[in-house]
Amino acid sequence: MAIFKPFKGYRPPTEIAKDLASRPYDVLDSKEARKEAGDNPYCFLRVVKPEIELPEDTNLYSQVVYDKARENFQKFIDKGYLVQDNKKYFYVYAQSWGEKTQYGIVGCAGVEDYMNENIKKHELTRPDKEEDRMKHVRITNANAEPVFFTYLAHKEIDKIVERIVKEEPVYDFVADDGFGHHFWVVEDDSDIERIEMLFNNIRYFYIADGHHRTAAAALVGNEKKQNNPDHKGDSEYNFFMAVLFPDNQLTIIDYNRVVKDLNGLNKEEFINTLKENFIVEEKGTEPHKPEKLHNFGMYIDGKWYSLTANDNTYDDKDPIGVLDVTVLSKYVLDEVLGIKDLRTDKRIDFVGGIRGLKELERRVDSGEMEVAFALYPVSMKQLLNIADTGNIMPPKTTWFEPKLRSGLVVHTLD
Repeated sequence: MAIFKPFKGYRPPTEIAKDLASRPYDVLDSKEARKEAGDNPYCFLRVVKPEIELPEDTNLYSQVVYDKARENFQKFIDKGYLVQDNKKYFYVYAQSWGEKTQYGIVGCAGVEDYMNENIKKHELTRPDKEEDRMKHVRITNANAEPVFFTYLAHKEIDKIVERIVKEEPVYDFVADDGFGHHFWVVEDDSDIERIEMLFNNIRYFYIADGHHRTAAAALVGNEKKQNNPDHKGDSEYNFFMAVLFPDNQLTIIDYNRVVKDLNGLNKEEFINTLKENFIVEEKGTEPHKPEKLHNFGMYIDGKWYSLTANDNTYDDKDPIGVLDVTVLSKYVLDEVLGIKDLRTDKRIDFVGGIRGLKELERRVDSGEMEVAFALYPVSMKQLLNIADTGNIMPPKTTWFEPKLRSGLVVHTLD
């Protein structure tokens, strides 16, 4: 069974919570983060993307960046932007948009559960990004950002959360992107004890979003265990911060691809090659958003195309073979464009569906990329099935929205 425990979080005073809470480090590039932080001294991007306070040509993986993260994290504590709770709590974190609200519980998952696969993953990580977040955790000695987990919905946990959220939240704001964020501290000892017991009887947790942060947090915790001759199982580094949402409240949106070149082919040669495995239809200048499995949108040279995969390209009985990311990876990215490893090849990039198909057009029209592909999103059922069968999706397959705001609570490793 997986472990889930309360912890003494560092949190912002209520009056600065909205200004402090930031989008996570991996949804903004440095330029976007620098603009978003602006002259706001509270913005938590100063901790999770500290290069925004350094010269623009600074290497993102240089030691000075990690040193700045540690410096800024300590500054936030010293200035009272983050204050530690005086006892161990769970926290309820709700996100809302339109008519929908999803409710998660913030606590600490176990490093050992990651190592022994009680925490299930569904995609591979990229080594450079994993090492980057490990360095950040090491130098700050903290899980600055939570990871996004899911679990099979449990009625009693739902009822406890339903009761807690009837109280006034400690944080309650709508961010500039239109998503609402609502946060409660679970203060009642009996609730804390019951939540911990209920979660500790749930067999598996599933990583929904944040595979790199999860791996980094667990691996650093394991390093600390190996390096501590007086290691004890209850040391704080044995745990890392996560938000657990029930599976029936989550929706996955599309995660799209852009590629820098056509691997030596011209446009006509490329499209003719695609016709070996896809029905290719020109759609003109209006974006083509896939409306069903095995259909793709492609943008190249100012035009959109519909690509419908031939029956021989997928296997509906295979949890991985049925995925559109598998079809695209095998029959386009690998066989035609020569991209063998999505984790390391610098010719490909990934664009979350929240940015819309216009972002794909922008990346291609700017000349930065040559072609873009829009995919139909994976379902929660597919994700859980893949994780349960021990399979792994290609990298950057799922995109969850809204993203967790960083800085509402921080977990330290001592």
